[in-house]
Amino acid sequence: MQIATPADSVPPVLQCLPPDDWQRTALHNEVHARPSARIRLPALIVYVAVLNEGVSREAECAHLNRLSGQAELLPDSLQNNFLRLRLDGLTVRWERHTEFTRYSIVQPLPTEALLGASEPPLLHSLAVPPQWLVQIPGRTVAAVQLAMLNAPLDDATALMTEAVNWLGGHTVVASLLGSNVANGAGQGTEPANRHGYEHPLGHSWALTQFRLQPDGFERMLVIAPEGTSQTRAGRIAARLLELETYRLMALRGLPVAKTLGPMLAQAESDLVRITAQLEDKSASDQELLDTLVSLAASVERATAAHSYRFAATQAYYALVNQRIKELREKAIPGTQTIGEFMQRRLSPAMATVAATGQRLVSLSERVARASDLLRTRVDIATEVQNQQLLEKLTRGQELQLRLQSTVEGLSIAAISYYVISLLLYGGKALKAAGLPIHPEMAAGALVPVVLWAVWRTTRRIHAKLQVGH
Repeated sequence: MQIATPADSVPPVLQCLPPDDWQRTALHNEVHARPSARIRLPALIVYVAVLNEGVSREAECAHLNRLSGQAELLPDSLQNNFLRLRLDGLTVRWERHTEFTRYSIVQPLPTEALLGASEPPLLHSLAVPPQWLVQIPGRTVAAVQLAMLNAPLDDATALMTEAVNWLGGHTVVASLLGSNVANGAGQGTEPANRHGYEHPLGHSWALTQFRLQPDGFERMLVIAPEGTSQTRAGRIAARLLELETYRLMALRGLPVAKTLGPMLAQAESDLVRITAQLEDKSASDQELLDTLVSLAASVERATAAHSYRFAATQAYYALVNQRIKELREKAIPGTQTIGEFMQRRLSPAMATVAATGQRLVSLSERVARASDLLRTRVDIATEVQNQQLLEKLTRGQELQLRLQSTVEGLSIAAISYYVISLLLYGGKALKAAGLPIHPEMAAGALVPVVLWAVWRTTRRIHAKLQVGH
């Protein structure tokens, strides 16, 4: 008897599906394109996001090649827009997005930077050469030093004192994360242990000042109790860093909105003046058309140049709100939550950008309506001119008919004259031939007959022409 091996016991794969769409695998695996990091506390995350306009993957790969042991890294490894490099004592994450590229360096937090320190230097213990950060291709849009450490959350007053001191003693924005009370118990919760139970007061603290330090970085501090899982720490870090990046990317529409303000005000004033001139019939249509075309061109140029920026701002702002919701914040007594700070400081800017975008769209529509009015005015003027021209043509035709009738009358008399002359010459010839005839008397007697015959012939010709026409 033959004994089945493990390989023999595996049933064959049955092909029970039609051929795959060519995008199916890529779309299916998109949810795994950027897996969450696993961070062991205490940890330091040095995060830099740069605008990648004009920066190729080859250039970014060449920069990653400068890391220790990564000289053989090929650009093909960056085609999925995500790469995680595990080096000696640290992890480097590279992520490329539409407008920016993110670099995250995850390393152990130095002991001198634990709670109890006062604004500790963090870059002195950086696991990569500082010059490597300086040479990242692109322009910096966000830079954060995120420290994550363990401490009990029981004594909120003492913990807040240490945290504020760690951040330098300035006013902080702080949130208790993971609170089931914030959005309803059990809604979007993250189990703290294998039994799926999570304390309703939250699982960690997040504190920041939203201030740029002299070294160009912001500082954030996350405090979590002992036993916090590495996956949870990774999710907390991802949400906070994405929140700050999307906030800054959303704000890129604000300078554009402020720049467009004077142009839109002038364009709206010009449109009011043009609309008023449309009511004045003495205004030149050509001058109005030239002014309106120039105004429409400037508005369309602004729309083409900035519509993407306004749309991107709204998209980034939606992501900011989503990340805030995912934090499931609860207020720590005496401080403002991150979400409240964002709403109060970011919402006016986003409202300005949205209003400017709507103002630009509205101005474009109003210019189009003014163009329609001017076109209607020109069409009406053209119709009036055409009507006047038709009236002139009608009068000309009437005069032509009268002249034609006069000419026909003269033509009948002339033809009759020539016919009677021929008859007269014929009568004289017959008289010379010896016939007893009086040519003049005969010609005079035939005048009515000839006139009637010529007139009748002319009428028949007219009737045939009219029937043929």
